[in-house]
Amino acid sequence: MAVEQELPLDFRLNEQVILIPAGAARTASLQTTVFRPNGPGPFPLLIINHGKEAGAPRFQARDRFIFMATEFVKRGYAVMVPMRQGFADSTGIYADHGCNMTANGYAQAADIQDVLEFARDQAWIDDEHIVVAGQSYGGLATIALGTRELAGVRGLINFAGGLRDDGNHCDWRSELVHAFDVYGEHNKIPSLWIYGINDSLFGPELVGRMHDAFIRAGGRARLFAFGAFKRDSHGLLASRDGARIWWREAEHFLREVGMPTEERYAVAQAPSLPRSDFARLDDIDAVPYLSANGRAAYREYLAKMTPRAFAVSPSGAWCWAEEGEDPDARALATCARKSNKPCQLYSVDDYVVWPGKLGAHASTGALGSSGPGSMP
Repeated sequence: MAVEQELPLDFRLNEQVILIPAGAARTASLQTTVFRPNGPGPFPLLIINHGKEAGAPRFQARDRFIFMATEFVKRGYAVMVPMRQGFADSTGIYADHGCNMTANGYAQAADIQDVLEFARDQAWIDDEHIVVAGQSYGGLATIALGTRELAGVRGLINFAGGLRDDGNHCDWRSELVHAFDVYGEHNKIPSLWIYGINDSLFGPELVGRMHDAFIRAGGRARLFAFGAFKRDSHGLLASRDGARIWWREAEHFLREVGMPTEERYAVAQAPSLPRSDFARLDDIDAVPYLSANGRAAYREYLAKMTPRAFAVSPSGAWCWAEEGEDPDARALATCARKSNKPCQLYSVDDYVVWPGKLGAHASTGALGSSGPGSMP
């Protein structure tokens, strides 16, 4: 099952959460995560736009894109990550146009433009140096946004952009190709498109059709089609290891459109736990407190992608977390919710951190049944 929780604000990046007015009458409020360097600015701006998870948008967690945000804050950027209307703790109503992908993209782009207008009024934003990026549905919305005249916006970055709709006999692939054809005809801002070969939603054949339609209609876009990334390249931005794939192309594109790329600020590394000599990582019998089910779960955990973490408790509770942001904290927090005794990390990534007794990196929580937790 998925582990979902609100992570603490990241002091290294001056993270804060603000509300931005949106909608025709500005009656909606967009829950927006802000990262920025130290100092008064003005800073160039990156806006990152989220995708859509399965289920009701209201229950989608606040997106942070912490790994991409870190790369840009180091280079002197302020970063805004808005949750659009109807998502997470944003107010307003989620605009759903069904299989009409063109209309879906335009509807989401309207919220992004409201964020842009708000940002340009802030004294700490350099309103002449702005770039907009989006992942999945946010990528579709970002390219739709590029059909508008937007002062200060120099470029767009589309990470695996699109929207899948398997309901009501929707031919969503053809609808996406049509949408990008329309957006290409009215395109006003250059873009970089980044798609992997093992994307579970948008495969190479479809990506080629979308890009060709955009270019033939007059759009300006360079496609960076890279190879396989872990199990699913659709999760590139959510991975700690993703920047080694996308940053070089993004850096080249940013320079082309006159955006800064040199590192200017140091961002402290998050503290890490030391390795211990307690046992080999793959010694399943050495893991303390586990039942037969728990040992089976640890065996499963050993096949998971890094970053990852496995937590245990004297109560027999356990939890693992994989990929995404801060798997250490997620594993501990979920384990704590399942236990009336402290939880502690047993292993992180590819090494054991268990010191042989409960230590400082233990977490407590309410009594509950033990069970697995994973974050794809």
